[in-house]
Amino acid sequence: MLALLSCSTAILHAQATTPAQTPGAPAQEPAGTSTDLFVMAGSDFDRPGLLPRANLNIGIGHTFGFLKKDPIGDELTFAYTYENSGSRGFFHTGFGEHTEQIGVMKNFSLPKTKVITGYTWVQEGITSYTGHAHVENRLDTGLSLGAIVHFNNNNSIWIQESYSKVVTVPWYTTTSVGYTYSF
Repeated sequence: MLALLSCSTAILHAQATTPAQTPGAPAQEPAGTSTDLFVMAGSDFDRPGLLPRANLNIGIGHTFGFLKKDPIGDELTFAYTYENSGSRGFFHTGFGEHTEQIGVMKNFSLPKTKVITGYTWVQEGITSYTGHAHVENRLDTGLSLGAIVHFNNNNSIWIQESYSKVVTVPWYTTTSVGYTYSF
């Protein structure tokens, strides 16, 4: 009886454990895991006034397969943005603006299509105003809603609308179009 119990335990244990990885073989990532490099160009519309300003963004995001069912997000991002390279700076001043943000993005499918997907993106970061003898840092919060047009597994175009608020500055919106390479 003890031998039967030992064999049954060994068989159950063998079924529950994953096979050992071969030395030198790359680790397998969970399904749905990817890394995205993105470059976006857009225009800010500062409030009040609707004056357009340049918005250039570059970043990296990593999608975690095990977070696919998480309601908050499945992709963690880091982005750098330079805003207003025009003759008048951010919010109608002589400032330029540099922002470093971290964020969480939720990717979701749209009914009846696999070519277009949607996403929401919540970002938080530090905005640095330049153009004076000292740099002024402010908290920046952004919320985005967008669509991704997938050309294949690696190449896509993003289209998004963002609402942002910098502490001590009125809100502004940004409309952006960007290219993403996923691997």
